[in-house]
Amino acid sequence: MKKINVGIFFGGCSPEYSVSLSSASGVILNLDREKYEPVLIGISQKGEWFHYAGPVDRLLDDSWQNPADCTPAVLSPNRGENCLLLLGKEGVSRVPLDIAFPVLHGGNGEDGTLQGLLELSGIPIAGCGTLASALGMDKDRAHRLVSMEGIRVPKHLVLEKGTDLTHAQAFAEELGYPVYVKPVKAGSSYGVSKVSEREHLADAVALAFRYDTQVLLEENIEGFEVGCAVLGNGEPITGEVDEIELSGGFFDFTEKYTLKTSAIHVPARIDAAKAEEIKEKAKTIYKTLGCRGFARVDMFLTPAGDVVFNEVNTIPGFTEHSRYPGMMKAAGYTFRQVLDRILELALEECREETGKA
Repeated sequence: MKKINVGIFFGGCSPEYSVSLSSASGVILNLDREKYEPVLIGISQKGEWFHYAGPVDRLLDDSWQNPADCTPAVLSPNRGENCLLLLGKEGVSRVPLDIAFPVLHGGNGEDGTLQGLLELSGIPIAGCGTLASALGMDKDRAHRLVSMEGIRVPKHLVLEKGTDLTHAQAFAEELGYPVYVKPVKAGSSYGVSKVSEREHLADAVALAFRYDTQVLLEENIEGFEVGCAVLGNGEPITGEVDEIELSGGFFDFTEKYTLKTSAIHVPARIDAAKAEEIKEKAKTIYKTLGCRGFARVDMFLTPAGDVVFNEVNTIPGFTEHSRYPGMMKAAGYTFRQVLDRILELALEECREETGKA
């Protein structure tokens, strides 16, 4: 049987570049090589595209970008051509792409930009499309849409560059400290601060503006964070709910990738009825934002038992120890089975669209 060519996109000009390299390595190493042939497409931090033909371990130490392993490349925008154009010294050659699997985190990859290019090219996408990807990155608009479904979201205020800080200070006083300051469109907790005193608010806002042109001032939700892995198109399934146990502070970048003082419990230490409620709300949020393929929905569980929406990660971490594979494993699915299903979903949707046409 002819193998299916899967274009795995990694890297990217985003602060989450290094996270993407780790996730892409996890995907490549767990792909079923009897069914799929990975075509590795690396994007440098400057935004340069390459076809990478070297070993996977060079992604982990970020030595992949070298002349021996890389050929400059671009995606053909011609709908139906479905290929990567290699711009070699001897001329242009083509590598067919049956599926595109973006494994990028943050801006210029997870936010709908790459997905738009892929949709224009007519290449089936493993995961969310342009609109859902853009909404997943935009915390303000995602919260507004989800709240219309009757699901509670944190109270928040959006700050534009140049906004008088007194407006933010007044809103923070109204909410009561601590408050969170976040870039509206960023991931991996880059630029996020938990502010406990008024005098630290200005510095937190300035830090968040380093990562986006809009900043969110958000109420603190008492309780703990829970997550739910969602997999599917029309009628998705879920993994087991997980729970983040913190010893203090919040789940920042360091804690997410080192777990120095925190722990992740899968399944979460909650009763079955509450876990089922979280799963159902995760599926509602997933559908509301137009997600398909896969995504991780993050929520808070308050001491009173209320479920509060936090955010959707349309390309969650994909290392062996990441939360999404962990939640699916707890539900009985291996990493390889999850990847296989994600790729099958992309092909199924492509066939359905072709049939409609």
